[in-house]
Amino acid sequence: MTDTLKTAGRLGQAPSAVVMVLPHHFYPNDETAADNAFQHDAGSDRAKVAQQAYDEVVAAAEKLRAVGVTVHLFEDKGTATPDSVFPNNWFSTHRDGRIALYPMYAPSRRPERRADIVDALKAEYSVSGIVDYSGAEADDLFLEGTGAMVLDHLDRIAYISLSHRADETLARRFGQEFNYEPVMFETVGPDGNAIYHTNVMMNVGTKLALVGFETITDPNRRQTVRQRLEATGRTIVDLGPDQINQFAGNAFEVRGKDGLFLVMSETASRSLTTEQRGTIEAEMPILPFSVPTIELAGGSARCMLAGIHLPPR
Repeated sequence: MTDTLKTAGRLGQAPSAVVMVLPHHFYPNDETAADNAFQHDAGSDRAKVAQQAYDEVVAAAEKLRAVGVTVHLFEDKGTATPDSVFPNNWFSTHRDGRIALYPMYAPSRRPERRADIVDALKAEYSVSGIVDYSGAEADDLFLEGTGAMVLDHLDRIAYISLSHRADETLARRFGQEFNYEPVMFETVGPDGNAIYHTNVMMNVGTKLALVGFETITDPNRRQTVRQRLEATGRTIVDLGPDQINQFAGNAFEVRGKDGLFLVMSETASRSLTTEQRGTIEAEMPILPFSVPTIELAGGSARCMLAGIHLPPR
């Protein structure tokens, strides 16, 4: 790979624009609770929970805009999509101008795919095509976007924790069509089952990778993941299981007007050790979101952001 391509890739790892969804009727989804060990009961006052989540998204968007990140904020006034605050699961965008649409495991999440959001991106960016994998839902095959896959855009690697939300066949198909090498492994979460989304246990940024290696069940695959990351020259921050449970792996790097920022929740930030924080802040500031209500649904700061890698018009 030439130096020019490496530079372009590094600039492309952290997006300078994101899509966020502002929910009016957020509530932890009963349908996803069975297989999301990170999800918690939110109590009976749904209106209060919805308002708190709304306020958390508004504050998070303001934080991003304050550091120079472009936020495309779309409202969701519907009552049938309680998880719409997590748009990274249903689409991803790519530097070649393509948008991928993904099949979702929970039927209640499938209406989150919105043509108006895709159309708005087409109006703002140069979109060369749509690759739609959502038809795989008819065959009970699922691949939930950049929740299921953590993408290294520079070295063209897709890290994937296999589960019923991340099908191996679809992951390989995505890898062939978008030129990513799938690096797959199995994980175990706090409930003894596979971690529902890869982006809960790892993040790959421009120079840093935050990884919960202990969640990878096979020691050989654990070592493979570590070696692949080390070979890319990234500094690795090894997260413990308790930190994964506090969403420390659910981080996302963005590019603002003055450089890189690592977005994570305040819950996640508090879980870091002094040494880990020093390693991260040697590369970039941490930009913490206060999202305790949204975290009740089993996702955190990274899940709220769909990165925009499309070329501008």
